[in-house]
Amino acid sequence: MNRTPTSHTTSSAKSTTQTDWTPVHVTRSLLGWGVVAGPCYVLTSVAQALLREGFDASRHQWSLLANGDLGWVQVTNFLLTGLMLTAFAVGLGRALAGGVGSRWAPRLAGLFGLSMVVAGVFRADPALGFPVGTPEGPGEVTTSGLVHFAAAGVGFMAIAAACFVIARRFGAEGRRAMSRFSVATGVVFLGGFLCVASGAGSVAANLLFTAAVVLVFTWVAAVARHYYRELGALA
Repeated sequence: MNRTPTSHTTSSAKSTTQTDWTPVHVTRSLLGWGVVAGPCYVLTSVAQALLREGFDASRHQWSLLANGDLGWVQVTNFLLTGLMLTAFAVGLGRALAGGVGSRWAPRLAGLFGLSMVVAGVFRADPALGFPVGTPEGPGEVTTSGLVHFAAAGVGFMAIAAACFVIARRFGAEGRRAMSRFSVATGVVFLGGFLCVASGAGSVAANLLFTAAVVLVFTWVAAVARHYYRELGALA
């Protein structure tokens, strides 16, 4: 009497296990990290900006939070976010699977993720009076600071380019709203980076760049969610 239900239960368990590891489910899991990355990075940075002594969000970039006794928090934030973005890029490559942007979009997104890992390993130089005790002004330039800035520059240009590549993809698919959102994100993010790179501590430039960072992570989450839901119909 008990043999048939036991066999059926075992068969169902095996079926569920196999379904959870189908290529579509793996791809959706990878894409999911794109949704998580932004909130993780932004909320952790904002919390530190509010709690760290001497940090002024209108003047200081979040990269500076990697300095000081609690700098390890932002370093960890960089590393984990970079790894999440890299996972998202792998998932994006699997989701696009041919067509417009299928080669370059995931590569550019992956480069952004790797750049954040490098930026976490090589800290930005203390500057503009942060951490407390640091002289005002740009501060001393070190090898670590140069590598950090270079990695950030490459990563920021890469994700801006990814916005334009994905915009073409959405345009080809007739998704005009997502295409326009992608173009707008690329333009705003690129403009924000160029402003802060030449602003030398300008309040307006720093606030614009901070807003642009939030926007680009919102875009990453939107793209990840779009393809996550699209693949859900196939799961």
